[in-house]
Amino acid sequence: MREYLLVLLTAAALTYVTVPVVRWWAVRHNVMAEIRDRDVHDVPIPRLGGLAMFVGFAAGMLLASKLPLLSEVFAESRDAIAVISGATLIVLVGAADDIWGLDALTKLAGQVLAAGVMVVQGVQLLWLPFAGVTVLDFNTSVIVTVLVVVGTVNAINFIDGLDGLAAGVVGIGALAFFAFSYFLSVTNGIDRATTAALLTAILAGLCVGFLPHNFNPARIFMGDSGSMLSGLLLSAAVITLTGKVDPYAIGDAQLLPALMPLLLPFAVLAIPFVDLLLAVLRRTRAGRSPFAPDKQHLHHRLLEIGHSQRQAVLVMYLWATALALGSAIAAFAGMRVGLMVGLAVALVALVFTRNPRSATR
Repeated sequence: MREYLLVLLTAAALTYVTVPVVRWWAVRHNVMAEIRDRDVHDVPIPRLGGLAMFVGFAAGMLLASKLPLLSEVFAESRDAIAVISGATLIVLVGAADDIWGLDALTKLAGQVLAAGVMVVQGVQLLWLPFAGVTVLDFNTSVIVTVLVVVGTVNAINFIDGLDGLAAGVVGIGALAFFAFSYFLSVTNGIDRATTAALLTAILAGLCVGFLPHNFNPARIFMGDSGSMLSGLLLSAAVITLTGKVDPYAIGDAQLLPALMPLLLPFAVLAIPFVDLLLAVLRRTRAGRSPFAPDKQHLHHRLLEIGHSQRQAVLVMYLWATALALGSAIAAFAGMRVGLMVGLAVALVALVFTRNPRSATR
């Protein structure tokens, strides 16, 4: 646990100190998020925060490769190197979009390519919870893996619409998934040094280091370079952890803990995924491209009913916590306990959602 904490703090510190440098460069070269009709900021804000997050990611991975326990992640498989390759590629695509602006299909191609780079190096979903447990053939595994990565990347990208929203929600999800993957390794005899736990510890650190610069009023945005990096790391953690579970050894009693690597991130990101689905349906029904931006996302609706930016973000944090905490606890303490905890937090979130004034008291 101490090595994971050290890596998390290192990633946070390097991200935090690098952000001002990236911000200075972005301002100097006019890499700014201009004011658009769907935006809520009223002054141009520099982008490219994802470059600072990538520095933190690289520092965390480098440190981990030198530590006694976590270095086993690099020695036992190519997963870590595969994720570094995919992360580097997707950050380059995101940075290009932040600087020059790429069309939706070009960005999608870059996301698929980054996912494909990881797949060819062995980062693949090998089974799914259909008809009990279904082991996937190679072609199906490749397709499903790419879809999971691209879907997660775009879900996070879609919620990056308010100061601190994406960084906070992803940070909550990363911490929950780290706790789950670490305790799973302790209780089930899986190696304590896992790619999934390492990636989520680093991702939590990136969010911790970036959030002070990004919370309202934001001084910098993570941009597509940051949101796509976050989505790729979270999806890679899911995929690599499922690879640690033998699908042929899963009985009914072990089904929930075995499925939780797949379910937990989607529970955490349920709100972003619902937002993504609703956006695609809404735009398609209107005869527009699914990637065409609008001002009808869930966070926009919170603003419409009277929440301030900070209140709307904190409400989204509460919903993410309810889903993350409830799901993680359910895996080890049982569905009933997890459901009770999740519902308790959800009730608090519901009060604040329906009554904007209560968030200021």
